This record gives sequence, C-alpha cells and structure tokens, in this order.
Amino acid sequence: MAEEVVHITQTTPEDWKYIAEGGSTIVFSYVGPPNPQFDGTALRLRKRPTSAHEDPVKYQKPQLGSVGPTGAPGTSEGDEEGGLGEEEPDDPTIVFQRTVISRLVPAQHLPRLRSVLTQRAWLAALAERTERLRPPARRAKDEIDVDRRKAVLATDLVGGEGLVVEIKPKWGFLPQGTHLPEDTRAIKTRTCRFCMHAHLKNSDGTAVALGYCPLDLYSGDATRVEHALRTLWDIWLAGGGSVNNLRVFVDGKLVKPSTSDVHALDRLRDAFVGTLGTLLLASPVLRTLSRLQRTLDALDVDGLAALWERVRPGVPFGRALNERTGDEGAGEDVLSEPTIDDWVRFVDAYLARMDDPPAPLTASAKDDVDESPESPESPSGSRTTHAELRFRILAYLLSASFKDCSLILRPVRPVRPEREKGTITVIDLDVKGVERLPRWRALDRAIVDAYRAVHAPRTCTDAWAGCEPLP
Repeated sequence: MAEEVVHITQTTPEDWKYIAEGGSTIVFSYVGPPNPQFDGTALRLRKRPTSAHEDPVKYQKPQLGSVGPTGAPGTSEGDEEGGLGEEEPDDPTIVFQRTVISRLVPAQHLPRLRSVLTQRAWLAALAERTERLRPPARRAKDEIDVDRRKAVLATDLVGGEGLVVEIKPKWGFLPQGTHLPEDTRAIKTRTCRFCMHAHLKNSDGTAVALGYCPLDLYSGDATRVEHALRTLWDIWLAGGGSVNNLRVFVDGKLVKPSTSDVHALDRLRDAFVGTLGTLLLASPVLRTLSRLQRTLDALDVDGLAALWERVRPGVPFGRALNERTGDEGAGEDVLSEPTIDDWVRFVDAYLARMDDPPAPLTASAKDDVDESPESPESPSGSRTTHAELRFRILAYLLSASFKDCSLILRPVRPVRPEREKGTITVIDLDVKGVERLPRWRALDRAIVDAYRAVHAPRTCTDAWAGCEPLP
C-alpha cells in the first residue's frame, strides 16, 4: 500500500526550527501546532553551493537510476511556483535506505524516512528566516536548494526533552596488510586512518578531534570506550563545540560549552561518559558498523588501485571509459553510476560471500598473481575481471557510507527509567558517487605521506582484527 503523499505547505516555515547541518544537508525540527503528519518529525533539505564555492561536486549526490542530476527539479515546465513535483524521484537517501541499508543494519537502529513534497516559495521563505541562524562559515559556502521539489521527512531524533548526543565515530578498523604495497603497509597497519588524517588536518590549522581514536570507541572494552568518550568531551569543551565528532543537544537545542561554565561542565564529564558508555557497550551498533566497514573495504584503496591496474593497465585510477568494456557479463563500464538494481544485486552478492567466504588461493591460482613487493596480492580467491573490479568498487563506495555516518544517542531520562529505553540510531548513510574515487585515492596518499614525517607515530589497537572473514 502506497504511503499518503504529504506536502510541506500543510505547514508554514515558522513551524520549523533550525537544528543543525552537515556538508550537504540542513535539518529542521517541527515545532508547529499538533499535526499527525508532522508531529515528532525533522525536515532534511538538500543544500547547494553558493556561486563562489570552489567544490560544487561535494553537493552532488548519485541519483540512483532514474533520478535526475543534482539541482534538476525533474518537474515539468510551469512547475516553478509550486507544482507537486511528482516527476522528481524521492531523495536518494530514502531509496538507498529502503533497498540497501535496511538489509545490512537492523531496522531498530535506523530512522523512519519518507518523502515530502516541497515548493520553491515555501523553501525560499524558510531559507530567508534561517540564514541569520546558520554559522558564518556555512553561509559562505552553501544555501538551501530551493529548486528541489522533494525533501526527506524523518524521525526527529534530537527534539523533545532531555539529553541527545550525536557522535561521528568514523573509521573503525585497521586494514589487513595482505593487499597493501610495501611502502604503506607498516604505516597503515599501525596507525588508523582517522588518527593519520587528524594529524594532516591539524598541521593545516583545521579544527579536528586530535587525540580521539575511533578504534577505542569501537573496541567493546569498557575502559577504552570510556577513554574515547572522555577524549571527545574534552575536545568538545576545549573547542567550544566546533569539532563535529561530538554534538550535544538539550531539550532539542544544540548546546555549545561556555568558558564560564568550564568547571561545571568538567564535573558533568563523568556522568556523560558513564551514561553514554553504558548505552554503547550494551548495543551491537558499533560492532555492526566496524564489521561492515572492514568487510566492504577489504582491499583498502591501495589494493583497489592495484586491482584496477591489473584489470585496466595504463588507465588512470578512477577514469571512466567512453565505450563499453566488452567484458562478458559486465554489461557496462565499471565506473557507471550504480542504479538501484545494481545495488540490490551487489548486496545479494556481498551477503552470499559473507555466508561463504572465498577459499585462499590455490597454488595454480597463485601463478596468476603478481606477488612482487611493489604489487599487493589479488583478492583472495577472486579473478582479476571487470566483474570483480565492479564488485570491489561498489563495496568501497558502500564502506565509505558507513565510515561517514553519525550516531544519535538518546540515553534513558533519569525521571522515567522504568518506562523508557536508551536508543542509538544510525543516520547520514548517504550513497557515495563513483566520481569521488580519484580524489579519495589522492587524499589517502596525502594523509600517508604527511604521517611519514611523524617521529613518534601512534599505535592504534584494532580489537576486532582477524575476527571477520573477508569477502
């Protein structure tokens, strides 16, 4: 049974309170009069870069099959002032969660998402009244995309009474050395990606969660989890809430620590760490994220690039071909943007591999593998075909979604412990586009090269290393 179509003009822009924003979306909470369609919901709108912004690609989202390019309303002519926009497909976030993410993450840890129709004049009015509330750095870079005809209506996870915490945990594993080249193996298997990236950002003067190691948070060990939470709190306090790995909401409002409240906030730290630590240790969410990240990114970008070179010798990594590959069964170029059908087939194949991991290479198969120090081993049990490369590219894209997600933690309120349960919800699981591959590889090189100069490199401990079969 199809869901009832909801139109945002059933509310007014004044009914929505600005909550927060990320790199490509901005979020509002419904605070209007009682309305069963909107009570307890949050409105998530796409942003677009301002004309002066230097990186418009950041705001482009893969549109999953029939969805048109970012910024194209997909509506008919004459629809500018409020046509219903039925021709514009649902936001990719909704489609992706419904067909892909929900097969990998339990439903109780995902927000409820639905599509809502919008209108240019309504969005423009909301944008006008919101601009003064936005951080100056955000206003300089982007704005609400008023040309969209559909948005996302989601469970309001930060509204209401009590404490809500958003944590962006980031990468939760160390790569295996099997598929890494000799010049990066020692570095990448010793220090986690986040800690290396934090070093690079800090050297550039960017505010970053320096000192926080995600592997502590993912470890499942009470002492390490509490250490990670304590570090995030200290960074939040010292940085005035400017680092996005931790955001705190109280009664639906984003809280920024004040220097005048340092001592009071310091006394709250133990309660904060204890409450969130208990919630995280009792939940399988972090373990699930770590497993998905690790098994989807089984090769690391270095191993993926090596596989690319074997399948497409001489073609720069991430460069699309103008013609079909000609590989039997591949059907289309390995860098074509995956459709929803592609993603469904990929998840089928991934889950099948996880149920029955490939056997190690046989002696005869190893004859076909370049085992020189400069070239990492091929994926265990796989052939270097276009089909395998396509599988590994989609796996890497999906891993990136799980590496970049956020957790919304709502602890049990002390006044109602017998009637409530603490919850953890995974959000921001957007689909990533294949056009990012070359930039990701270049960033990876820059991160590793910068970390080579560190005299006392950090040793990060992966508590789950070797516990998962890799597809």
